[in-house]
Amino acid sequence: MTYEEAIQNIESLHWFGSRLNPRCIRSLMERLGDPQDRLRFVHVAGTNGKGTTCELLSSVLCCAGYRTGLYLSPHVEDFCERMQIDGQMVSHEEIASLAGRVFPVARKMRSQGELVTKFEIVTAMAFLWYAERNCDLVILEVGLGGRLDATNVIQKPLVSVIASISLDHTQILGDTVEQIAREKCGIIKEGGVTVSYPGQTPEAAAVIRRIAAQRHNKLIDAASSAVKEISTSLSGTELSWRGLRLHLPFLGEHQVKNAETALTVLNVLREMGYSVPDDAVKCGFSKAKLPARFEILSRAPLVILDGAHNPNGTAALAAAIRRYLAGRDLVAVMGMLEDKDIDASLKNLSGLFSYVVTAEPSSPRAIRAAELAERWRRLGTPAGPASGYSEALRTANAKLRLGGAVLICGSLYLAGDLRRRALQLWNRPE
Repeated sequence: MTYEEAIQNIESLHWFGSRLNPRCIRSLMERLGDPQDRLRFVHVAGTNGKGTTCELLSSVLCCAGYRTGLYLSPHVEDFCERMQIDGQMVSHEEIASLAGRVFPVARKMRSQGELVTKFEIVTAMAFLWYAERNCDLVILEVGLGGRLDATNVIQKPLVSVIASISLDHTQILGDTVEQIAREKCGIIKEGGVTVSYPGQTPEAAAVIRRIAAQRHNKLIDAASSAVKEISTSLSGTELSWRGLRLHLPFLGEHQVKNAETALTVLNVLREMGYSVPDDAVKCGFSKAKLPARFEILSRAPLVILDGAHNPNGTAALAAAIRRYLAGRDLVAVMGMLEDKDIDASLKNLSGLFSYVVTAEPSSPRAIRAAELAERWRRLGTPAGPASGYSEALRTANAKLRLGGAVLICGSLYLAGDLRRRALQLWNRPE
C-alpha cells in the first residue's frame, strides 16, 4: 500500500460514525496485540486548548531527553501532523506500512459486522507506531468527547488533563456544559491524578470535582501553578513560573492558562520521578509551535491565522484582537461549519472587522459563503462571499488598508485550506 492509497482508504471512512462505540476500538486493539498497553500516557480532553497544552508538554519532555509521542487532531495542512515523535511527523512510508497492517484487520471486523471508523483506524496506527518506536511517554489528545472516544481504550494514564470546557459538538455530547463535562471526564480512571484547566466555569468545575472524587483521583487545579505574566506582544508572552523566566510563543490570556495547565502537569510528572529540569522547561516552551493558533503568517502586511471555531474559541480570539490589534483596521477571511453555534461565534467578534470575506471550508458541513456573509451583514458588518480560496485572499488583500491586518479565522478546516496560499501571497519574494 502506498501513502496515497493509505490516505484514500482512510478518507473513505466516516470520522466518528453515527454513534460512538468503544467496543470496536477495543476489539481492533486486541487483534493488533494491544500496543497501547506498552505505553505511558498523558491524556488530554477538553473543548478548547487541548492542542496547545499537548504541544507544550511534548516540546518540554523532548527537551528533557524523553522519547515523546504526540497525538493531535485534527491536522491543519498535512495528515502526518497527527502523529509525531520528538517533534518529527510520521513519514509517508510509515503511514503506508501502518495502514497496510491495520486495514486488513479492520476489513475482517467489518465482514463480521463491526464497523471501524476513520478515527479508530488512525488511533490504532498511532498506538502501533509509538509502541514500536519505544516512546517513553505519549501526549494523547482526545478526538471527540472523552468517555466514548477511541483514545480512551488506554489504561490509567500518568495524568488525566481536562482543558477548558464549553459548549461544542452538542448534537453528540449534550447541550449543557454539565453534560459535556461528564463526557470529557470519562477519561478519568480509577486511582489516578487529574489536572484541570484554571478558570473552568462553575458548572464544569463541579462535575470535574465530583467525578474525580468518585474515581478516587487526586485533583489539581492549575490555578495553583503560580504563573505570572511579565509582558506580552505580537512576538510572544514572557512568563514567570517559580522564579523561572519562560517565553511562550502563543498569544492571548487563554494561552497563558493553557501554559499553566501544562506546567502543572509537568510538576506532577516531576513528583512521579520524571526528570524535567528547568532548562528543559525553558527550551520546550520557546520551541513550541502549533499552526493556526493566532499564528502570524506575515508581518508586512500583518496577516494572522486562527482556528477558533466555537463561541469559547471566538471569545478568546476577540480578547486577543482587542489586546494585540487595537486601533488597526481589520479585514477578516472567515468560514465556518454549519453544526457550530455560528450566531454566538459571530456575536463575539462583532464590531471588530471593517469587512469580512466569507469562504467555504472543505467540509460537507460547511455553511455556504453567501449565508455566512448575510449573517455578518445582519450584525452591521460589511461582508461578501468569495467563489474560491484565491478570490477570498485577493479580496482581503484589496480591502486591506495601510497599517491594517488580515485575520483568517472560523475553522481549522479553513486554516488548512488557506495557510499555504496565504504564505505564498504575502511572503512572496520581491
